[in-house]
Amino acid sequence: MNQLKQLCAVLGVALAAAGAQAQAQDFKPRLIRFGYGLNEQSNQGRAVKLFAQEVEKTSGGKMKVRAIGAAALGSDVQMQQALIGGAQEMMVGSTATLVGITKEMAIWDTPFLFNNTREADAVLDGPVGQKVMDKLQEKGLVGLVYWENGFRNLTNNKQPVAKLEDLNGIKLRVMQNNVFLDSFKTLGANAVPLPFSELFTALETKAVDGQENPYNTILSSKFYEVQKYLTVTNHVYSPWIVLVSKKYWDGLSAAEKNVLLAAARKSRDFERKDTREEAAKALAELKAKGMQVNDLSPAEASRMRDRLTRVNASVAASVGMDLWNELQAAVAKARK
Repeated sequence: MNQLKQLCAVLGVALAAAGAQAQAQDFKPRLIRFGYGLNEQSNQGRAVKLFAQEVEKTSGGKMKVRAIGAAALGSDVQMQQALIGGAQEMMVGSTATLVGITKEMAIWDTPFLFNNTREADAVLDGPVGQKVMDKLQEKGLVGLVYWENGFRNLTNNKQPVAKLEDLNGIKLRVMQNNVFLDSFKTLGANAVPLPFSELFTALETKAVDGQENPYNTILSSKFYEVQKYLTVTNHVYSPWIVLVSKKYWDGLSAAEKNVLLAAARKSRDFERKDTREEAAKALAELKAKGMQVNDLSPAEASRMRDRLTRVNASVAASVGMDLWNELQAAVAKARK
């Protein structure tokens, strides 16, 4: 009996060793360049750092992530092209800048789509969010998870925006995205498409009067230094998306892919919590730094929503009515 136990113990050790060796063979030494637009101290920077730590830990140190922030690898659009070409491995950026590559991404730019973050999480992490993300693979990109940029709000240097008419003539920087361009033109602004990496300088030199971003980005990018008025509009919920080059992804083992996906999901949960905690603090800090803040009234928000009916119809036509109807059903379900 003792001999049998000893034999089992020896076999157990041998199998464990073989398993560990097989697992080790699943991981090759890899350096992953992960680009992002904001600075290292931002919510984006903190989440990329956590992602990098998770990847290195779970791969036994074989896979290392080099986080490169402050748009050092280029704008979102430039990094997307680098991923498609295989010149860069990973990035996180706005879904809005992907619309030129995958038209279905325009669905997240629908004005006043979500009432709160709970609705956004349910839809983005559900079947509709996955369906839209899977479309990227046809274009050479692999989407892992959605992070939160947040509800977008307006800043400018000309006047407080208390009513729809106050937008008339304001030269407003928007993302390089037709839905954003059409939306703000329809609302009366002079919409100017610019990469985020050029935005601070454009505001500083008065090439544009204003911009729209979540509180966290307004604070971390120091737009308060070059902007006077902030209007709480919550006009669009803006997701970020973590992307991998499909050329790179296809060369990974199943174990390596699982490491990236698990780390991405962990970073998503961290990033959303971090972003939401920071948002309230960021608004208070922006006020403390001298920005004049006003809330857009529900009546004026409703006027804007009504004015944008045509834009919503164009989004539906662009992404396809089947997907649009699936989205509306998913939002209605999340809202119950």
